[in-house]
Amino acid sequence: MHSHWKQLIVAFATLIVLPVVWAPVAGAGADPALGTFVVYGSVEQVAVTHTTPGASLVLDDSNANQVASGIRDAQGSFLFRNVPAGSGYRVVENDGGTITHSARTKVLSPAYVPPQSFYDSQQMQTDFGYITMRDGTKLSAMVTLPGPADQGPYPTVIEYSGYDPSNPNAPQPSELLAQLLGYATVGVNMRGTGCSGGAYNYFEQLQSLDGYDVVEAVAAQPWVANHKVGMVGISYPGISQLFVGQTQPPHLEALAPLSVIADTYRSTLYPGGIFNNGFALSWAQDRQNAGKPYGEGWEHGVVDNGGPNGQQCAENQLLRLQNQDLIKEINDHPYYETALGDPLSPITFVNKIDVPVFLGGAWQDEQVGGQSADMLDQFSSAPDKHFMFTNGTHVESLFAQLQRWTEFLDFYVGHRIPHVPDGFRAIAPIIYEQGIGISGMSLPPDRFDGYTNYANALQAYQSEKDVRILFENGYGDPSKPGAPIAAFEHSFSQWPPKETVPATWYLQPDQKLTKVAPTVPDGDGRASSSYVYDPTAKPLTDYSGSSSEIWGANPTYDWRPLPLGKALAFDSGPLAKDLTMVGTGSVNLWLRSTAPDTDLEVTLTELRPDGQERYVQSGWLRASHRKLNAARTTVTRPWHTDLAADAKPLPAGKFVPVRVELFPFAAVIRKGSSLRITVEAPGGNRPFWTFGSLPANGVVTNEIAHSLGHDSNVVLPVIPNLGAPTPLPPCPSLRGQPCRVEYGNATPISVSATNAGTAGATVTWHRPLTVRPGDRIVGYTLRELPGGATLNAARAARTAKFTHLTAGAHFFTVEANYGNGGTSGISTPSNSVTIAAAARVGALAFGARRSFVSASSPIAASTPTTASGYGGGATHPSTAAATPTTAPAANLQPAAMTRAGGTAVGANSGSRDGLPFTGGDVMALGLIGVGMVLMGVALPGSPRRRRRHSGLVDP
Repeated sequence: MHSHWKQLIVAFATLIVLPVVWAPVAGAGADPALGTFVVYGSVEQVAVTHTTPGASLVLDDSNANQVASGIRDAQGSFLFRNVPAGSGYRVVENDGGTITHSARTKVLSPAYVPPQSFYDSQQMQTDFGYITMRDGTKLSAMVTLPGPADQGPYPTVIEYSGYDPSNPNAPQPSELLAQLLGYATVGVNMRGTGCSGGAYNYFEQLQSLDGYDVVEAVAAQPWVANHKVGMVGISYPGISQLFVGQTQPPHLEALAPLSVIADTYRSTLYPGGIFNNGFALSWAQDRQNAGKPYGEGWEHGVVDNGGPNGQQCAENQLLRLQNQDLIKEINDHPYYETALGDPLSPITFVNKIDVPVFLGGAWQDEQVGGQSADMLDQFSSAPDKHFMFTNGTHVESLFAQLQRWTEFLDFYVGHRIPHVPDGFRAIAPIIYEQGIGISGMSLPPDRFDGYTNYANALQAYQSEKDVRILFENGYGDPSKPGAPIAAFEHSFSQWPPKETVPATWYLQPDQKLTKVAPTVPDGDGRASSSYVYDPTAKPLTDYSGSSSEIWGANPTYDWRPLPLGKALAFDSGPLAKDLTMVGTGSVNLWLRSTAPDTDLEVTLTELRPDGQERYVQSGWLRASHRKLNAARTTVTRPWHTDLAADAKPLPAGKFVPVRVELFPFAAVIRKGSSLRITVEAPGGNRPFWTFGSLPANGVVTNEIAHSLGHDSNVVLPVIPNLGAPTPLPPCPSLRGQPCRVEYGNATPISVSATNAGTAGATVTWHRPLTVRPGDRIVGYTLRELPGGATLNAARAARTAKFTHLTAGAHFFTVEANYGNGGTSGISTPSNSVTIAAAARVGALAFGARRSFVSASSPIAASTPTTASGYGGGATHPSTAAATPTTAPAANLQPAAMTRAGGTAVGANSGSRDGLPFTGGDVMALGLIGVGMVLMGVALPGSPRRRRRHSGLVDP
């Protein structure tokens, strides 16, 4: 979708010489006299031009009833939108008291279709001109024929978008490629762009109807073979094909949309309900700027050339100030609105497309996002479907399957056995080098050279499975790592593949990921893990180069490790066999937060035996958008309503279920590698997507449960017994999938607590599995909750004892302290231990014991971190003032602790290198405790729980 395509266009333009013959099309008239009051009706619109700037206007219907009013812009124009269809409308101008009436005009219904004679009457010749729409608006068009018109007819394709496909000096990539294959091409600018008339609004219905008119007018030309046309284009002109296709033009023959979206709101603009203020916002701003008068720049050249074409281009600029304010529209609609969103979302209408479709995309597309596969199962009316998806970037849909694209056009538009012309094959290496900066590329042999009969070849083509998945694109040729060549592929008859089996992996304490559901009771301290929500903890993106540079081989990513204490990573053990996944995933979390709302980014990665971590896919969700659309949701694909009426804050102190979609992907995780699921604030995992994340007001702590009743998990789309026929590709090599040095769990693990005496607890732990380069553990900090008592321990310590604990339930966390002043982040809490209430001496023999048990696992205390030692020696500052936090009072027992003491014990038996932490009356309390034990009334906690958590040893 991005205008960086212009860089590619300039490169391609050097490869082909196009004929230039200036010839107007029928209907391109002279500019009306200046000052003429011009009013014309359109489809549910009335346009006014050539009036006095700043004067007021009123739109009356045939009964003189006022329908709408407005003020003319600086160019003396105004556009009335959303006008009901009907006859007899007129505009009344009030210019300083001077009243002027326009002639009556008719407003068309969207259901109106012009007669065939309207299209037959238009004559187009080679080069630049105009095509007339049903409302009289003229769209600029660039016609290029492979030879003289009278030597046709020629197979013909159309490219239609709001970029500049009609620019006479810079045809679009798909047009250029089609021309090299011998196709006639017609590049048409949408209304309100380039030299086209009318006003622009993002994929309004009128744009689709214009597309219908363009198809029918072009197909009527005598130089068009079979009087039928196809449509081509990648990104914006790819998406536009879907909108045109739903109108079912009778002379449309095939669509070839590449790198598209399924849903404007969910795919790109507000993924998970979070505003994409990176690429999506910049694209909208680019469109708004380009839609200004002479906004693309090349319009000046057309006007300067004069003649009818120049006059028409100048006239067509007059409504540009009436183009819709896209930025305002985006800001005004942070939630999905069905009446507004459904017409802008192809997934809701691609079932109407009734011609063959060739559609491709990349899972990690840095621009449109890669979610378009979600709509593949909706193409129910298309008679023949050829879908391709792969890992990679925005250009993979074309360059990773260039020959397959030419095959489709030859079968359905050229009506011939596919064959790449020798000239095209010879120039292909230059196309790859100019387009994506990779040399030495060539096209594979033609697949249908053995056929001599077109019908037989077409039958063989149509018998192929609908969905083709390219795996490990970038390492198909080890001599060219990073080139758009897949290592292997698999095809499936439908999407999602019927072979897919949902496989569930469960989040566990100590940030583990297993196939077995958690067994920790809900009220236990180990029932959850927490992290500090900090959207500033990582860079906004993982790439700082240009859009075109990322299309090359092995671009340099800046994909940072997880910020310590500000993310959770749940890791499986090494896999016993290959794991192949194709489809969407669902990360199902039980979430609790100290904030009323929070943003989540979940990411699936591969932990490789060579110590590298490779990116696979991400998903996003604003927790208040967690309400699901039951009709569309599946076990592997949560679909959120994103409606304002369904948005709810998080309940204070309670866990709630939230499901986050992992965008579609395909990957093979080989035997010996591990899976990782990470949870953090959005940002830092995409090249050009940034997010308008909720700010962290103070220290915000998010907690993910992993217990019997709150079993957070991830459901992945596994295809059994479908492994990889090739070795593990090195890092880097796979397109769109950066690698970084793997860092394991940096927090202490296996934290456990047992009762020790009448009011004490012994805490044990294991050292972190991973200490990042540059970090040296100098000690540990233990915290008791709910009271908040702390205890420091030496770096060799693995055991510490808290004393003087109050009656009730207690649990403990441990974090490692580094020599550079940073910390590891807090551990999964220990199990809970219960301190019995002290009884009065007179009632010791018969008094009942009371225990205070927390209703749910509390939120662990958090400490801002200083993360250092990131891969390659780079440092990533994520510092903040050290401010301890506590869980919401609703989750905790009353913290009446007045004094607590303890001792840290070294890893070696008998060691006393821990830092003592003792209270002044330890001895007195000890004597009282001994007396109570001797009298048989005060027991040090539950014997069963004490036995259950005994026997931990340091690894």
